Amino acid sequence: MRKIVSILLLCFGVWATDFAAMSTQELLAIMNYTIEKKDQSMILNELKSRISEMSAKEKNIYKKNLELLKKQDAKK
Repeated sequence: MRKIVSILLLCFGVWATDFAAMSTQELLAIMNYTIEKKDQSMILNELKSRISEMSAKEKNIYKKNLELLKKQDAKK
């Protein structure tokens, strides 16, 4: 039983997305399209950590997408 659980954990670990390895542009592009809430919050946390390094254009896209995301969440 332990072997099965270990194998499953390894499989899920391999498929986990490393959002820190993605570019800011990639994260901005997918931030409103992620299905799982966990992934969405991980993306938002990663983007928040990058705000100080973002260009003005990237900041505007981030703010616009964040507003859209809040509107989507309000509809649910």
